[in-house]
Amino acid sequence: MKMKSLVCILLLLETFVFAVQQQVDVGLSENEISQQLSSENRRPNPPQTDIGRAETSMDSLQNCQLTFSDIHAALRELTAIVTEQKANIRALETQLKEQQTFILEELKKKNEETSNLTLSQVEQLRKENKDRQIAFSASLMQSGGGHIGPFTTEITLTYRNVFTNIGNAYNPITGIFTAPLKGAYMFRISLYAGGSQSTISTVHIVKNGVRVVVAQGHQTGGVVNSSNGVVLLLEVGDVVYVNLWSGRWIYDDGNKHSTFSGYLLFPL
Repeated sequence: MKMKSLVCILLLLETFVFAVQQQVDVGLSENEISQQLSSENRRPNPPQTDIGRAETSMDSLQNCQLTFSDIHAALRELTAIVTEQKANIRALETQLKEQQTFILEELKKKNEETSNLTLSQVEQLRKENKDRQIAFSASLMQSGGGHIGPFTTEITLTYRNVFTNIGNAYNPITGIFTAPLKGAYMFRISLYAGGSQSTISTVHIVKNGVRVVVAQGHQTGGVVNSSNGVVLLLEVGDVVYVNLWSGRWIYDDGNKHSTFSGYLLFPL
């Protein structure tokens, strides 16, 4: 019964709209519109357009026997349907907002995790790079001046005037460099001494007690200069230092002529 009432109401609305349109189109009077809505057998002659549609609507209305209670019930049902749809829409909006909030929170978490991971990786790389920053350079004397040697035995020279000691792998007290990382290292030595007919100037780089390269100078007068260098593959804990040969000498002063330097080329 409710469905039939709804259909009838819709038909009434459709017929009314059609009648109003015809009044606009052909100038029908209100009387004629009323007759068009209420009469079952007499119909005003409509315009030639939409005749089939009008006849169908009027025939359908003849089957609608409506009372005020039917119309009221149908309207209540329409109101209930509209209210239900509004409630459904509100529920969908709430659900959508919850999903949007959830997605935003998840994206925020992902971004924070990515950011933390990136910061952690950067910190790790920074630490690794810092560990790989190894370099030193030092001279025998900071001020004053004089020869060191000759001695009756071979001695390890201590280059106490440190220019740089990045990574603190060089010990200025002992004169020994200790490799903190496995890798390829570059070392250089330079010597300066007074010329002497009887005394030669000779130093050499030593790796783990084994002589590697030598720097040597000799002339009867004036001064002598010499230098040498080498790339060494070192394991962690290997030591490198400079020895002065027995019976030889080396000179240094505030001008810092005699030096010992080394640095990590690349780790292995």
